[in-house]
Amino acid sequence: ISELTRIALENQNYPVFSFEIGCKDPKAPTLGLFGGVHGLERVGTHVIISYLKGLFKQLKWDEDLRNLLKTSRIVSIPLINPGGMALKWRSNPNGVDLMRNSPVEAVGENLPFLICGHRLTNKMPWYRGKLGAAMEIESEALVNYVRREIFSSKLSLTVDFHSGFGFKDRFWYPYAKTKKQFPRIKEVLALKNLLDDTLPHHIYSIEPQSYNYTTHGDIWDFLFDEHKLTNSNNIFIPWTLEMGSWNWVRKNPKQIFNPLGLFNPIIEHRYERTMRRHKALIDFLFSATRNKSWLKNEV
Repeated sequence: ISELTRIALENQNYPVFSFEIGCKDPKAPTLGLFGGVHGLERVGTHVIISYLKGLFKQLKWDEDLRNLLKTSRIVSIPLINPGGMALKWRSNPNGVDLMRNSPVEAVGENLPFLICGHRLTNKMPWYRGKLGAAMEIESEALVNYVRREIFSSKLSLTVDFHSGFGFKDRFWYPYAKTKKQFPRIKEVLALKNLLDDTLPHHIYSIEPQSYNYTTHGDIWDFLFDEHKLTNSNNIFIPWTLEMGSWNWVRKNPKQIFNPLGLFNPIIEHRYERTMRRHKALIDFLFSATRNKSWLKNEV
């Protein structure tokens, strides 16, 4: 367990914690779990914490799991934006949307106004920060952590957990900055086919993020492009799980009046179902990092 940084907010200091589980070989297969980039989207952090709690309990009695973790790793920052979560804001306490904050410029026509990221004012959602300014503390902590804990891995998959878009759970791969083909599309399609074969009744729509909209400043685009330049022999695929929160609102319209209701399941049984819902996907991805045959079309 590490404390990466602290976020000062009024009379409080909120730590940003990371967890590294498994072997210490930086080249080992690595699964990364990240959440809480947007402070309103608490459910992603909760899903990660629920998974890690179960993992820690299992490690007490499961010798096979302990053996697996002698040659592989799980790394995680469950809550990247604790200040925004405390304030019940999408942004961080400076009003910056951390998923629009990296120095990446989207390309193409018809970028969605405001939603794609803007520099007008931090009083409006999707604010990127001032032009030329350094990335926010939370963004820098995430970037430096991924560079240190993931870039050296021969094969790494990461998932950034979000909520709030549509009626379906979407499993997005890059890019967010362009509709052009993702350079690792061959590996993405191989993993998609493996997921379809292994979990044939899964609930996810697998697609590039740009299929829905393009944005400036996506931090995973930034990290992928840097990794590709500096660690081209390794495979790193950052995914985003966008949980379709409109379903929770449709089934319980009253929660639209709750500031968190557009992004999180409020009723207890739906919350519990969401905590269970994605465990199979996380377990599958952890297995996929440890077993590379799918990369060579051997399955």
